[in-house]
Amino acid sequence: MAALGWLTPRRRSATARSVLAGEAAAEAARKSASELGEAPTGAAVEAPPEAAEPEFPVPGDHRAAAFFDLDNTVMQGAALFHFGRGLYKRHFFRKRELARFAWQQTWFRLAGVEDPAHMEDARNSALSIVKGHRVSELMSIGEEIYDEYMAERIWPGTRALAQAHLDAGQKVWLVTAAPVETATIIARRLGLTGALGTVAESVGGVYTGKLVGEPLHGPAKAEAVRALAAAEGLDLARCAAYSDSANDIPMLSLVGHPYAVNPDARLSRYARERGWRLRDYRTGRKAAKIGIPAAAGLGAVAGGTAAAVALHRRRR
Repeated sequence: MAALGWLTPRRRSATARSVLAGEAAAEAARKSASELGEAPTGAAVEAPPEAAEPEFPVPGDHRAAAFFDLDNTVMQGAALFHFGRGLYKRHFFRKRELARFAWQQTWFRLAGVEDPAHMEDARNSALSIVKGHRVSELMSIGEEIYDEYMAERIWPGTRALAQAHLDAGQKVWLVTAAPVETATIIARRLGLTGALGTVAESVGGVYTGKLVGEPLHGPAKAEAVRALAAAEGLDLARCAAYSDSANDIPMLSLVGHPYAVNPDARLSRYARERGWRLRDYRTGRKAAKIGIPAAAGLGAVAGGTAAAVALHRRRR
């Protein structure tokens, strides 16, 4: 893994491009959630009296929400690499590109962490592959790719955590560097509220091969969560965030309830030093062991993947 140049939000501030990427992701997420209809949530229940220690997630707390990283947190492996397999099957590119995708995915599965160089290469490859294609075409193909490669890779334990927030009447969002359309389909298949993802430019429903801002990674994720929270009227101190990667420390540090899920070594150490909760489903632990019914995770078929980049039009 390439060395991380920071471990806290203060050691690497957000750039103008990451702010733009975050705001674009938040706008796209709210739009898609509105168009698709919000995911069903549990009936609102009054929060317990302040004198009692509240359960978590707190039922009926509508100023709280949960934010879940996707790759290796909700799903085994990287969504973008699985998507590449599906595009190869449909003759979008040649064996040489497939070999590169396969190597990057194998490295990611073995190492359990994101290599920024690999992610950059995958992003550039995806943009070049989909340039000139219609958004609707990639969305349709993405639905098929989900069924072929993604559905069986959802971690039941993490799915159960997300369901606990839904049952408490809270919104649940995916936050990922994967294309926002990919993330949106996954969120819909899982019954979540919506998704924040990397937003790419399109003109007339056709991809231009350019991003809006930068990939939703690291500080850009934190900016997206901050922008969405402001638009939704959320209190970040009452929200939760879940991730496997030290790259997401900026996002995890924003909320009052950070969780390290299937953490890489850096995040595991950082989380333990700060008393953050840890969950690890790579060893086959059942969701019941963390106080959440296993059926909530095992009953979810879910998963999803989709188009390579998101529909977003710049405001003129």
